[in-house]
Amino acid sequence: MKNNLQNIPLDHSREDRFKRIAANRTNEVLDRIRILGNCSNKSTYKYSEDEVNKIFRALDQEIKNCKAKFTNKKAKFKWN
Repeated sequence: MKNNLQNIPLDHSREDRFKRIAANRTNEVLDRIRILGNCSNKSTYKYSEDEVNKIFRALDQEIKNCKAKFTNKKAKFKWN
């Protein structure tokens, strides 16, 4: 099937769009994670190990949920 506006196969433009958007969003997430890492400076912030564990549990869970969308597996509830 052709895209009438650009005479480009629709699958090709969808693939390009995915690559462009996914790369941008991935880079944004990675940048935000790096910024989160700035909170580890103990001379500026005070935090407990429990608070750090909560942050990383939340990040790990969201990564699992996102990955499940790509692998067509539904995320299952677990008691933490």
